[in-house]
This record gives sequence, C-alpha cells and structure tokens, in this order.
Amino acid sequence: MRIVKSIRAMQALSRQWQRAGTRIAFVPTMGGLHDGHLSLVERARQAAGRGGRVVVSVFVNAAQFGPGEDFAKYPRKLRHDAALCRAAGVDILFTPAAAQMYARDPDAAFSTWISEDNLSQSMEGRSRPGHFRGVTTVVAKLFNIVAPDAAVFGAKDWQQAAIVRRMVRDLNFPLKIIVAPTRREPDGLAMSSRNQYLTGDLRRQAVVLVRTIGQVRQRVRASPKPIDAEVLKSSLRRFVEQEPDARVDYVEFFHPETLVPASRVARGTHMALAVFIGKTRLIDNGRL
Repeated sequence: MRIVKSIRAMQALSRQWQRAGTRIAFVPTMGGLHDGHLSLVERARQAAGRGGRVVVSVFVNAAQFGPGEDFAKYPRKLRHDAALCRAAGVDILFTPAAAQMYARDPDAAFSTWISEDNLSQSMEGRSRPGHFRGVTTVVAKLFNIVAPDAAVFGAKDWQQAAIVRRMVRDLNFPLKIIVAPTRREPDGLAMSSRNQYLTGDLRRQAVVLVRTIGQVRQRVRASPKPIDAEVLKSSLRRFVEQEPDARVDYVEFFHPETLVPASRVARGTHMALAVFIGKTRLIDNGRL
C-alpha cells in the first residue's frame, strides 16, 4: 500500500490508471476506521475487480461540522487507519491536508460550494445546518481528484448516500455509487467512529437506537393497517428517553429513495433517528 498526501500525485496516479484501463473503486472516510469501514473496502475490492485499484481517503472535513460539534475531538489515528487499510489490501491511502483541500490564500480564499437543495432539507440537514453543503463539496472534490469508477458509502448514513447519488446524477459524474449494508456490533449497535466516545453505562444505553427500529418493525408487522406517523413518533420518543442519558433529536419516516416524509407508516417505509447518548450524537436507520 502507498500513502499519498499530494492532490497532484493522486490525480497523476488516477490518470495513469485510466490510460491503462484500470478500474478504480473509492471509499471516502474521515478516519477512525473500524470493521464497518473495512466492509466498505471489501465491497470496493469487488467493484474494482481483478487488476483494479482500491483507494481509501482519510480527511476530517471541517466544512461538514457545525459550531459546537465534535470536529476538534473527532478520532484522528492515521497510523492505526493505515495499518487496517494495509491489512485489508488497499492500494492507495489518500491523506490530503486541509490547506490543500481548501485554499487559504487571503487574497483568493476558497469560495466555491456545492449544495443539494431537495433531499438535504430534512433530518440531518435540518438538525445540522450547512452539514450537507460540506459533505457534497468535499465528496465532489474527492471524486475529481481520485476519478473513481465506483464509490462505496455505508447505509448507516442513508440520507448522505441518497444526496451523493443525486449529486452524481445531477452533475454527471461518470461513476457508480454503491451503498453497502450497515455493519453492526454483536449487540446491534451500528458501527461508528463516534462509538468510542461512549463509556460505562452510556455504551449499553446506545443500543436503544436499534431497539427502537426493532420495535417499530414489530408494530408494523402486527398492525392490520398503516400507523399514524406522528402518533408513532411520540411513543418512540418516550421509549427512547426511558434511558436516563438518551435524548431524541429526531425520528422520521420516509420513502427510501425520495426521502419524502410518510404520514402513515407501513411495510416498505424507511425510518431514521438521531439520538444523543450523553453528549454523543448517534444515528441509525432501517427499512420497515
């Protein structure tokens, strides 16, 4: 595995591979890698095919963090991440510096942004204003640098994957977006770099997210007719907040592709929720 820090060097490699007809599969990350990320790398290797190349990026993107969020303490363990990528058979670990990704010239500072104006208005977009503008901008930049044939995202960030897919369609990026299943801990908690913030009893309480999804699935299966979404949200908020350190940010029900909110919840509806466990904000989602 080779570690590349320069944007120009990464672009040169990509052009070289393209000229040779080599397929490139890409996994963009912010680091703090775990088995969930490695499952994306495995899927990327499948997409690259025999003789293809797998590129993983590690870049903690300040532009997608809001005021008071955890940018300063977000896990930065590049040596650990590199070891995992090397063992997983990654070809290139791309680790650009913020000064390269976002020009800091005082006379010509970075000023170009990409915004998706439909799918980004609800859920994470409503709770974290500006978050998705930061995501789409950095992902577009990474696509332009790495020039992948396919890029792999995790289903845990369902809304993000839908927005990236829409951006790729609308801006004619010549690549395929692959959404890989959420990898979970043995107790069901969705794997996340932020899970390491959870200590003591907070880790046990965090399982309430997946328990909530499971409860809704049971209720939908048992109900002879669709369930009113607002009534269900109210009961789920009470269920989650029985845990002493849990606070619901949102629970939403929606169409899995368009993200249009559902007023009635039935089989095939998708749900997502964001919950604070202590000071740690976690998200999860699932098809009902």
